[in-house]
Amino acid sequence: MHTSTSPQYSIIASCDVAAAMMEAPGGTALVEESIQEAMDFRRAMRKVEGDYDAGNNGDWWFKVWGPEALAEDDIGDREEWMLKANERWHGFGDLADGFNLLDPIKATIITPGLDVDGEFSERGIPAAIVTKYLAEHGIIIEKTGLYSFFIMFTIGITKGRWNSLVTELQQFKDDYDQNQPLWRVLPEFVGKHPQYEKLGLRDLCDAIHSVYKANDVARVTTEMYLSDMEPAMKPSDAWAMMAHREIERVSVDELEGRVTAILLTPYPPGIPLLIPGERFNRIIVQYLKFAREFNKLFPGFETDIHGLVEEEVEGGGKAYFVDCVK
Repeated sequence: MHTSTSPQYSIIASCDVAAAMMEAPGGTALVEESIQEAMDFRRAMRKVEGDYDAGNNGDWWFKVWGPEALAEDDIGDREEWMLKANERWHGFGDLADGFNLLDPIKATIITPGLDVDGEFSERGIPAAIVTKYLAEHGIIIEKTGLYSFFIMFTIGITKGRWNSLVTELQQFKDDYDQNQPLWRVLPEFVGKHPQYEKLGLRDLCDAIHSVYKANDVARVTTEMYLSDMEPAMKPSDAWAMMAHREIERVSVDELEGRVTAILLTPYPPGIPLLIPGERFNRIIVQYLKFAREFNKLFPGFETDIHGLVEEEVEGGGKAYFVDCVK
């Protein structure tokens, strides 16, 4: 709130360099190459799915979110990437014509376990486990949801680099199907969290998936953003109260009806749920209680919620609080 990027000449210089890189003919070639790499990756993932015959013989594979039909050689027609009303693949319902276009270089990889209607399958593979696995095999994923993770094909990407990702996803599938012990496939993670040492990879997936399913977390995380938000005061007034320390740290169990003094932002999706001055309702508190219990059950896979404060309590446990106005 009190700084500006204006004097940051390193940012200005990087913007100038980026703009120069986009000039033709080099910039055009770089963009076309990144699009081609993204399309090659999408086709490769579908080819692997066909090789496994996933879905027809009880086998499974990861899907890349996007239109059902892909052009064989190039990106295809612009209309093929448009999100049209009530198409099953995106699940966004009655969209207006021309409302949204999917960028082909942004690839969201879907893991088994949750369909577009928010229904959980019998078995599932939470994306957090896949990204932990990939990290230990040299592939870092930045954006991770419940049953999806995100990669992007930026300009200047090394040609064919996506082969490493496809290979590691195949290795994950093999290790999952064989229920390989976690000490073997996630040694660094197990070194930090030895309580998982005797579990297999599929066992861990089943355990987290069952908790997601039992708590219907997909519905809860959707409904909390659609729930009625009650502004109790102006954000500036709430901010002023925090600046003057006219706040108190309130336990999750006592939050309903209280007015937040901070931004509450769950990740994913990284969108503020409450802003200063808004009042906590029942469903938001329900979600925070779920996060508390989940973090207790699965250390190392904690739900990240900016604004939710974790503190040690007597007896070695942890309690969760939010700063609210008095």
